[in-house]
Parts: sequence; C-alpha cells; structure tokens
Amino acid sequence: FNPIYKEAAIELGNYFTNNNIGLVYGGGKIGMMGVLADTILEHKGDVIGVIPKLLEKKEVIHPGVEEMIVCEKMSDRKVIMSKLVDAYITLPGGFGTLDEFAEVLTLVQTGRAKPMPIVLYGSAFWDDVLDMEALARWGTISTADLELFHRADSPEEAFAYLQGELGGDEA
Repeated sequence: FNPIYKEAAIELGNYFTNNNIGLVYGGGKIGMMGVLADTILEHKGDVIGVIPKLLEKKEVIHPGVEEMIVCEKMSDRKVIMSKLVDAYITLPGGFGTLDEFAEVLTLVQTGRAKPMPIVLYGSAFWDDVLDMEALARWGTISTADLELFHRADSPEEAFAYLQGELGGDEA
C-alpha cells in the first residue's frame, strides 16, 4: 500500500496512545490495521483483536496482541466488534475493509446496530474508491444517508467529529 497511508496509520496510532484511546480491530499483523496496532502496542496502548478462525493463518494473527478473540465466522467478528466499540475509523484497505464499512453503514442505517459515528480516514483514497454522492444522485441512497459517515485526513479532525457525535471529550 501507499507509504502515505502507512504514515497516516502511525500518526493515528500515536494519537490513540497519547489520548488513552483503545483499539478494537480485526486481529491481523498485516496491512494498515497491522501498522496501527503495532504503533499502539509499541507505546503500551490497549489493543483487542477479533479474528475468525478461517483468517487466523491467512491474516497472520498478530502475536503482540494479548487480548485476541477468536470467533467462528466473519459475521461473528462483526457482531463482536460492534458490541465493543463506540465508533468506527476506516483506514484505506481492500475488499475486507469495504465489506466491513458497508456492513456497518447498513446496520446503522437500518437501525439493527446502535447508532455510532463512522469516519473514513484518508479522504483522497476514499474519494477515489467510493463516490457515495453518486449513490445519492442515482437515488439508491438518500442524501440523509451521506450523514452516516465523515471523511477525515488527520487524527484531530477525526476525533473532533467523533467527540461531537458521541457528545463527550473522549471517543
């Protein structure tokens, strides 16, 4: 992946640890989330991994994460994670990232999950990959659905949004 996003993940991880924010993520040691987890772990921050059995080897389970929840299926992973978090920050990623982002949006949109703020981190990446405004123009989602998420390019911007949505000083 683009080194710009690796640096963004490190910057975000530093923000997490400097502000005593814990991470719940997919449990792997590769990709953007692996970089984020590594950064937080290097600073002795709190990290919880949630990984389905079928991905233990494929994603190469992160050996440094002490609290690792191994579940049966991908759908179980999403349910477990949604119960453990107050908000989502989605870093640039591939199909798995897109799947999880779409599922969270769908669950929040339909009221099947508690309402929670969702941030797409790295606006340039997401602007290239997802033209959500086109979905609204084509009428497949409402313009109100565009309010279900926010784009951010810095930890400060992401957490200012999250704090406003969560109604507190901490996200």
